[in-house]
Amino acid sequence: MRRRRTVRGRRYVVKVIASSLRKGNVVDIDDKLYVVLTAENIHPGKGTPVTQLDMRRISDGVKISERYRTTEQVERAFVEDRPHTFLYEDSDGYTFMNPETFDQVTVTKDVMGDQSVYLQEGMECMLSTHNGVPIAIDLPARVTLEIVDTEPTVKGQTASSSYKPAMLSNGVRTMVPPHVSAGTRVVIMTADASYVERAKD
Repeated sequence: MRRRRTVRGRRYVVKVIASSLRKGNVVDIDDKLYVVLTAENIHPGKGTPVTQLDMRRISDGVKISERYRTTEQVERAFVEDRPHTFLYEDSDGYTFMNPETFDQVTVTKDVMGDQSVYLQEGMECMLSTHNGVPIAIDLPARVTLEIVDTEPTVKGQTASSSYKPAMLSNGVRTMVPPHVSAGTRVVIMTADASYVERAKD
């Protein structure tokens, strides 16, 4: 399929099929920009496959949901993706620095969302901006945290036993193998707080 790129105001838009959209993409609907929060392709047993999009309007933060046929064309706007390093949090939001230019930018709490619990000083994240305004951010897929509370290890339990609940040092709950005890550093997936392995450091 040949993509048609047009210029609207100061931004480029290109027509893509709805099923190709992903979290963090920006779409142009009725001359307003929306950032995609979640994108799900639904294939019902009967009927036409559809793409469900949950989006946030960049201008005022209003959240909407739209449903398109998977092959329907949607106008995607282009954004700039650059790595940024997390510095600190304050009342305005989360401050990041571009490691090449040393420019600092503040990401609002609305844009950061629930993933803020995984931020660590010096963490490199991928920041998406449109006309210099932060609109989406991707954290590393994995992060290392310490188990601060969990049930004590019972002698004789093996890794194949059922997982047990544990509290991480950032206040998030997860499930870990029975042999993992409090004080252990573990690798966690930032997408769903799932346990990966013991940290090797």
